[in-house]
Amino acid sequence: MDQLYILSGRLVANVSMAYQRYLSSLIVWDDRLIGIRGSRGVGKTTLLLQHIRQNGWEPQEALYVSLDHMWFASHSILELAEYHYTHGGKYLFLDEVHRYRTWMQELKNISDFYPDLHVVFTGSSLLQIDNAIADLSRRCISYTMQGLSFREYLIFAGVAQWDSIRLEDILQSHTSLSIRLNSEIHVLPYFAQYLQQGYYPFYWDAQSTYQARLQQAISTIIDVDIPQTEQIEFESLYKTKQLLSALAGLVPYTLNISDLCKSIGTTRNQLLRLLNLLEHSALIRKLYPEQSGIQSLAKPEKILLENTNLMYALSPTIERGTVRETFFCNQMALQHTLAMPNKGDVLVDEKYLFEVGGHTKGYKQIKGITDSWIVADDIETGFGNKIPLWLFGMMY
Repeated sequence: MDQLYILSGRLVANVSMAYQRYLSSLIVWDDRLIGIRGSRGVGKTTLLLQHIRQNGWEPQEALYVSLDHMWFASHSILELAEYHYTHGGKYLFLDEVHRYRTWMQELKNISDFYPDLHVVFTGSSLLQIDNAIADLSRRCISYTMQGLSFREYLIFAGVAQWDSIRLEDILQSHTSLSIRLNSEIHVLPYFAQYLQQGYYPFYWDAQSTYQARLQQAISTIIDVDIPQTEQIEFESLYKTKQLLSALAGLVPYTLNISDLCKSIGTTRNQLLRLLNLLEHSALIRKLYPEQSGIQSLAKPEKILLENTNLMYALSPTIERGTVRETFFCNQMALQHTLAMPNKGDVLVDEKYLFEVGGHTKGYKQIKGITDSWIVADDIETGFGNKIPLWLFGMMY
């Protein structure tokens, strides 16, 4: 037990406080049970350690543990909570709960038996906290953590320190905003770098091996994280890799169920299940037709990879149009709902229509449609209803 306290103190003392992610200021830390989901590598562990250090807590008061530690091979979370609570502990930070089989039930017990103990836990984006046992979902406030926005990337790089910008402000004032931001730096070279390497914070520790490390993270998600949260057989894991590899070479892919089933040798039902697993793993994004009703009952219209860095890590050939659309959807999806429209590329919040393209993109596809915009790549500043693509990376 002493070793867990020593490790916690060491990790907290050594965590960098140079920058804190967007989610840190959004979490209501006073809540008694907080869950934070996110893909491997987006910075969940750093978020916890920074919060402890920022408050100046010693390990005896606020303990951080990762549930992949060998201590939990012969001990339970409840044992840890009992010891920590009875020795003056007030805060317990549990990392990687998906590594621990009975985490839901034990967190419920902790919530019942230790009313003064505040617990924050993190886990894979696969965790369906909101659909967990009813008693836990009523007690728990959950958050989802996304990778770095382009704005955060610029801060991490020490290039520019800009506040986030709301979508409505971008639509109304994009020309003045882009002129002001480009007066401080030339944005486009940094944007090109970010699209390839920069979505995952570990970029700053492994720039020369970034893609190899990202490929390893993808394999771990499929080989380790998925089996720890889902009942799935080895053959299905192999087909999941086949499916992701196939999609990486096709996206944006207008879904043809029959063709995709044949290409990986599976049934329709299993294919849809594997697509759901990849989406919940934050590896792909599914776009549904507008007004499609209950999405779980509708066939997705288009498949994208979740972010542009995955594209460069998984596919030897990159189509620029796909990169643009993937970036736009990734940065927009955190705060807004997306759908595949009858005209244009993306419908946002069932109201705003966007056509995504290069700097010469015209208005033909959205002509005469109210609340429609061109999102153009390779331009520093837009005009009228043509907005620079990079500016949508300032939203969080």
